[in-house]
Amino acid sequence: MSDQTEKKPRTSHSRKFFWRGLTILLPSILTVWILIMGYQFVQQRIAEPINKGIRAGLSQWSPWPEVYEQEIIDVEAELSADQRNQMRQASDPKKWLRHHVRRAKIRTLWHQYQFPLDLLGLIVAFILFYIVGLLLGSYIGHSLYKRGEMIIQRLPLFKQVYPSVKQITDFLVSDGKDRMKQFSRVVAVQYPRRGIWSVGFVTGETMVNIQRAAGVPCATVFIPSSPTPFTGYTISVPRSDMIELPITVEEALRFTVSGGVVLPPSQTAEIVASTSDDDAATPTQSSDNVDAANPSDASPEKDDPTTLAKSQH
Repeated sequence: MSDQTEKKPRTSHSRKFFWRGLTILLPSILTVWILIMGYQFVQQRIAEPINKGIRAGLSQWSPWPEVYEQEIIDVEAELSADQRNQMRQASDPKKWLRHHVRRAKIRTLWHQYQFPLDLLGLIVAFILFYIVGLLLGSYIGHSLYKRGEMIIQRLPLFKQVYPSVKQITDFLVSDGKDRMKQFSRVVAVQYPRRGIWSVGFVTGETMVNIQRAAGVPCATVFIPSSPTPFTGYTISVPRSDMIELPITVEEALRFTVSGGVVLPPSQTAEIVASTSDDDAATPTQSSDNVDAANPSDASPEKDDPTTLAKSQH
């Protein structure tokens, strides 16, 4: 029995320390994992195609790296049957073979210095994004962009997908001011039924027919879902049924993504203050009240008539 009683506290302590360590380390591990996955996605989907173009341009038009005759002879001896057919079909077999050797040398050098050379694709992508943003800032560039967007929205399949994708990307990459234009303010509404409060974003006015049927001023509210706030429900609510929340859009998004774990600082302070005020306002029961509420705990000298009679004699 003594061994069993000693094992239980050790097991509970081990479990307690395990969950404590997991709680401390898990946010850092998940943050690093998300950053690595994001870097790999950008590297594979954006930077690598640009790097392939850079390698192809170097092998086609650049004299670097220099190719020697002995290297051409060695590579020609190792060509496969398909490569020999490609060389024979080329207009200048000697030039084709030189380009082939240069491409092989570039691939070898790129593999040796992979990390710094892979950054070239990211740098080129950043420069291209900057140039496009600079051009769209002008009147001519903005007009051309609007025309191109109108053409895309008329194409089959594109017109069903492009508007939704554009709304999501605009929300992700927009700054705080633009985001506040899309989601003007944060409110709480009773959804999906009365008594259950949900946090939502006011996106604008509602439809005319809905407001006429309601008979009161209404607004359109987007209710995001957890943990992916980019999906949710769009509802129309009377303005009198909305409660304004004094928090920012970013704080509301963190609250939604975390499933309500991450509370806005202002709301946390108010909860703590209100809780302390309620505790202070609650009176403590005196011993007389306890005796009145629990007659069984009262002293027998006050309640038993026999005892009272004995005390009189």
